[in-house]
Amino acid sequence: METQTPLKVVLLGCGVVGSQVAAGLLSENSHLAARIGAPIELTDIVVRDVNEITDPQIPKELLTTDANKAVDNADIVIELFGGIEPARTLILRALNNGASVITANKALLANHGPELYQAAANAGVDLQFEASVGGAIPIIRPIRDSLAGDHVQRILGIVNGTTNFVLEKMATEGLELSQAVKVAQDLGYAEADPSADVDGVDAAAKAAILASLAFHTRVGIDDVATEGIGAVTPEDLAWAKHTHKVLKLLAIAERTPAGLSVRVHPALISRDHPLAAVRGAFNAVFIDAQAAGPLMFYGQGAGGVATSSAVLGDFVAAARHMVQGGKVTGESTYARLPVLSAGASRSRFQIRLVVADQPGVLQQVAGLLADNQVSIASVNQHPIRGDKWPDGAANLVITTHTATESALEHVLRDLRALEPVREVLSVLRVIGDENG
Repeated sequence: METQTPLKVVLLGCGVVGSQVAAGLLSENSHLAARIGAPIELTDIVVRDVNEITDPQIPKELLTTDANKAVDNADIVIELFGGIEPARTLILRALNNGASVITANKALLANHGPELYQAAANAGVDLQFEASVGGAIPIIRPIRDSLAGDHVQRILGIVNGTTNFVLEKMATEGLELSQAVKVAQDLGYAEADPSADVDGVDAAAKAAILASLAFHTRVGIDDVATEGIGAVTPEDLAWAKHTHKVLKLLAIAERTPAGLSVRVHPALISRDHPLAAVRGAFNAVFIDAQAAGPLMFYGQGAGGVATSSAVLGDFVAAARHMVQGGKVTGESTYARLPVLSAGASRSRFQIRLVVADQPGVLQQVAGLLADNQVSIASVNQHPIRGDKWPDGAANLVITTHTATESALEHVLRDLRALEPVREVLSVLRVIGDENG
């Protein structure tokens, strides 16, 4: 090994994850080299401002702002800038130069994945992205490689730790959404601008990546019907508990007779479902495969140390391929399944209403649902006491059988126009068997 030319490694970004990756490459250099079969050298760490990096474990002499020069001299580039640009341009530059690339950039992959896959294929090099979904959880390789001989039927994922933490705080402490988000920010689980998490955008990018891999079909972020947790209230969480369910923000990708349904939205799941036990900022991905059956992958979905594990795992694999030959499995799109529109997706729904507390109301509501081809699985009704509804009102909670999103939209339109309906409080999807 001593006589071999070291593999030159360039790191783009030195934030929370990047600093841990740099530390790993430096402190574990000999161990990583032994696993790869060749020496490695971290030649450059590209940052926007070298004066902003004060971490004592990062050698100042490795810092540079000249990304193009660093990339042009690299054998392997690890991209941890995030965002679309300059990450996209630099990754394409690296691939076209014949360097392998490791990235954790889910937004870039969800928006420009096919372009990057093609560039890697043309150059005959690796594009690895295990850390783009689920942080430390090994999920990309199991779907892409371990289940390559199977047929994935459905994926359910808690892939955003921030929203999982926020919903748990709301459920256990009765906090409003804004209060729970503030707690998450104070603990470092949420960014100063939490919109990508709260609005479901982060989870949608990950859903697109998982769906593309699992169903051998190109799925972009624009194909993912997305609804965040912005409208969730403490009352929704209380009703979830009352109906023996847990509310989670789920990324869902499933094969249906009509095509592929990919969506992100809050969903009620039974307390005995494995995903119901995922607490705090942890992530989990539940897979149903034809032969393998149900599988669940669980672990830390964020954080510098945890995510660096996935990045360094990709690095070792890519470096081994450079030394010993071989290449990571490329993009697989042979299935070309049609991706369903948001309105064509099917689910069960829980609809919470405030209605006039008078005879015949339930019959009117049930008739309205039937007219829109939506059948009722269960009904809960409780009188409301208080000054807000002096003429008397009741909480009506309806759980439906499976229906399309478009049918639900018609139901909601008609409910809001129905005279005894005082207010439509919330609509949540229900994941589970038809018996509720």
